[in-house]
Amino acid sequence: MLPLYDMTWKEVEALDRGRVVAVLPTGAVEAHGPHLPLRTDGVIAEAMAQEGGRRLAEADVPSVILPTLHYTAAPFAEGFPGTLSIQPETLTALVVDLGAALARSGFRTLAIANAHLDPAHLRSLRRAVREIEGAGQLAVVFPDLTRRPWVQQLTEEFLSGACHAGQYESSVVLASRPDLVREEIRKNLADNPSSLVTAIHEGKTTFEEAGGPEAYFGLPAQASAAEGRDTTRVLGEILAQAVLETLS
Repeated sequence: MLPLYDMTWKEVEALDRGRVVAVLPTGAVEAHGPHLPLRTDGVIAEAMAQEGGRRLAEADVPSVILPTLHYTAAPFAEGFPGTLSIQPETLTALVVDLGAALARSGFRTLAIANAHLDPAHLRSLRRAVREIEGAGQLAVVFPDLTRRPWVQQLTEEFLSGACHAGQYESSVVLASRPDLVREEIRKNLADNPSSLVTAIHEGKTTFEEAGGPEAYFGLPAQASAAEGRDTTRVLGEILAQAVLETLS
């Protein structure tokens, strides 16, 4: 399964694009503790897309991976250097335009592999899905990891809501891009059990207000590549399951 941007136009022309699922990884450029790169969410989304594509291939469903969409709304992390947060409406418009371009190119199914969980970002994606589906040219598959049944398949830390740059995310990056993890820093980070989910329900709007002065939540020191590989398999299964349910 080649990324779309590594293919020639002749190779794309030869695809049975009506059957091919276009997978869009979506992440962010935002602070992820002192130990993970700003593009952590994109790394996780790409791992989800790649594993999901393998699962789909086993079911005889072809797919291609689109270039990762890194720029999005990330208001919770705006107070940290390096975070690049755009307006939510910009993301919605971009995804809708991308859907229209895919439809014009002959694709009929778009799947979103998302790893950025900021509420503003999720609202933007949900609006985009509604608009694309309303146009009637493209089916959109968006397994929202914050909602059932998908959330119940993920780790205990994820379910706690204390999972930004913690054990869950650090493990996936250790499994897929260990070169990007600042290991000496990660191994010595204190636990931060503050729940982002609870903070959001209480009306908090920044990492600092939510109890994350270093832009991480959870247990990063307990992360492992083995857990990351297990989580990546689950993420791939979620994406493939959602696609297969839509196609059926």
